[in-house]
Amino acid sequence: MQALNAGFRYLEQIGPAESGRAVLAHLATRYPLASEAQWRERIASGQVLLGDRTAQGDEVLRPGQQLIWLRPPWAEPEVPLATAILHEDEALLAVAKPSGLPTLPGGGEFLEHTLLALVRRRHAEASPMHRLGRGTSGIVLFAPTMSARKPLQAAFQGQPTRKIYRALCSGCVEEESFEISAPIGQVPYGPLGLLHAAHPAGRPSLSRVQVLERRDGATLLEVEILTGRPHQIRIHLAWAGHPLVGDPLYGPGGVPLPGTAALPGDPGYLLHAHRLELDHPRRGERVSLTCQPPPPLRLSGGGGNPHIHSTGQSPDTTG
Repeated sequence: MQALNAGFRYLEQIGPAESGRAVLAHLATRYPLASEAQWRERIASGQVLLGDRTAQGDEVLRPGQQLIWLRPPWAEPEVPLATAILHEDEALLAVAKPSGLPTLPGGGEFLEHTLLALVRRRHAEASPMHRLGRGTSGIVLFAPTMSARKPLQAAFQGQPTRKIYRALCSGCVEEESFEISAPIGQVPYGPLGLLHAAHPAGRPSLSRVQVLERRDGATLLEVEILTGRPHQIRIHLAWAGHPLVGDPLYGPGGVPLPGTAALPGDPGYLLHAHRLELDHPRRGERVSLTCQPPPPLRLSGGGGNPHIHSTGQSPDTTG
C-alpha cells in the first residue's frame, strides 16, 4: 500500500473582500475544485477551524479571522525522486531535477513528492530562485540558507545571468539561429480559467534559438531565454510553428491545442535546463553550471556542444 504524507495545514487570513460570507459558502466559492457537499463533509468531520474553534459552517466571517483547513494525510502521485547536487557552497546550491518531479507543492496533489521537499531534507532553509515546469528537467538554483537568499536573488536577476535550455521541437527548423519576441500574456482556458500563451497584449518576451541537430521530423535546439515568462520556450517555439515534440498543451501559434484539456504540468514534452551562468553572489567570480541532458536531448553520437562547459564535479545524490 502506498505511504501517505503527513497532511497539511492550509491557513487563510480573512480580509475585507471575504467579510460577511458564511464559512461554507466562502470555502465552496473560493476553492471550487471541491464541491459544496465535500466542504460540508470536511466541516462536519472537524477538519475546518475558525481561529482556535472547530467551524460549524454557518459562521459569518470577519476581517482578521484565520480560517484553517487541516487536510488529512493523502497518497501523492508517484514521481521520480532521484535528484543530484551539481554545485554546493555557502551562497548557492544547484540541483538537478528529473522530468516528472514538481519543483514546488501545488495542484492539491503534491506536497512531499517535490524537489523542494527533497532539498530541504538536506538544507532545511533552502528556497528556490526559480522553478521548472513538472515536465522540464535540469538545473534549479536554490539559496541554501535564509541569509543567502537576498544576495543570490540579486545575482540571479542580474543582467550577466544566462539561462540556456535544450529542446526537441517538431518539424525541420530551416534557420540556423533566430530570435522569437512574441509577447506572452494570459488567455481564457476552460480547465484553469486563465493560461499563459502568446498574446499581442502580453508582456515583452525574448528567446534566442540555435539549431544543434536536424532529425527525421524534429530539430534539436539550444534556446537561451532573456526573459522569464511562464512556459516561455514552449509558447515561443509553438508560436514559431515548431511546438515541442510531445507537448500536450501548446500548438501552432503558441496557444492551447484545439480540444485539449491538458494542464501545464502534464508531461510528454522534451525540455531541459542545460546551462546556467551567473556571478557568484559573494565572491563575484563567474559560475558556469551544467546538467547532462536526458538521452533524447543529446547530440547523436554522444558529441557535446562546443559551447557547453562541464563543471568537473561529481554529482551527489539527494533524496
